[in-house]
Amino acid sequence: MRDIKFSIPNISKQDINLVGKIIKSGWLTHGKYTSLFEHEIKKFTKAKFAVSVSSCTAGLHISCLASDFKKGDEVIVPAQTHTATAHAIEYTGATPIFADVEYPSGNMSLDKIKDKITKKTKGVILVHMAGYPCEMDKIVRFCKKRKIKVLEDCAHALGTYFKGIHAGNFGLSGSFSFYPTKQITTGEGGVVITNNEKFYKKIKKFKAFGIDKDIKDRKKQGDYDVKSIGYNYRMTDFQAALGYRQIINYHKNLKARHLIAKRYIKNFSKTDKIIHMPYSATSSFFVFQIFCKNRDKILKKLKKKKIGVSVHYTNPLPKMSYYKKKYKLDIKDFRNSHKYGKLNISLPVYPKLKKQEIDKICGEIIKLV
Repeated sequence: MRDIKFSIPNISKQDINLVGKIIKSGWLTHGKYTSLFEHEIKKFTKAKFAVSVSSCTAGLHISCLASDFKKGDEVIVPAQTHTATAHAIEYTGATPIFADVEYPSGNMSLDKIKDKITKKTKGVILVHMAGYPCEMDKIVRFCKKRKIKVLEDCAHALGTYFKGIHAGNFGLSGSFSFYPTKQITTGEGGVVITNNEKFYKKIKKFKAFGIDKDIKDRKKQGDYDVKSIGYNYRMTDFQAALGYRQIINYHKNLKARHLIAKRYIKNFSKTDKIIHMPYSATSSFFVFQIFCKNRDKILKKLKKKKIGVSVHYTNPLPKMSYYKKKYKLDIKDFRNSHKYGKLNISLPVYPKLKKQEIDKICGEIIKLV
């Protein structure tokens, strides 16, 4: 049996040929595939607007800017997430306030958010960890009453739903990642969705230097104005073409992910020493996470057997030197986040993963625990 990789992008020969064709054409940015990709993202998520960006981090950053977060404001984020979630707040001068997560979901609950509310709270960024949706109705209802802005970090959540609505449609925006290990990839890249037209116009300007007109909308070449600060957060057209090809086939990809998750659950039902979330028809299954003792020893042994796994994430953000020192944080205040980081293993979930490979992964892990 071949080595089992943690991730294999779902890229076909047709995808590669299309990207090559665009590169040969010389029209590498501002092309038609950027618009096509954004259109397909809107179609898949049922959002009114979509803006492609250079990364999910860029999307979170301009979402925070468009939310008018500034120095003196507080924005609540989960203690257990990628550092980009908190960095996006830091970039604006606002203060990230870390809330503990629930175990084993890894998501912030309304109760955890309530514990961190102050008069300075202006926003919340929710993360759908590993693709499992947060309890959006309760959280959004609570925040709306208090005029607290909600943003969604959907880096793991392409194909995640809550009560029939796609993740990213509940808050002011949802930011998605197309990093190589994600469900679809553009190499680096991301997209922001929103249903608020005013917000859409803001993030569109922020992603492209603050320029007020797209190339196609300029009556004269080079005729545009800059009315606000902006950034160079654009996606290339050949990246967009790669994403376009994958998103139009993503329903098949998502169906395969659910079948893989079901097989993991069936295999792990043979032991009570492994904890995992139950099957969810509304999860994107970015990865399949398990939680077990002696995690680090298990990781080493799986590596020796050439079985690719990962961790999302080992160190909660309050344990990271930058945030720990700046905000004088104590990891003891984030017990669930610490436990989550100490025990979690992310198992591969991609369409090219074979049934016998899933069974081998499960068999080896069951023997090790």
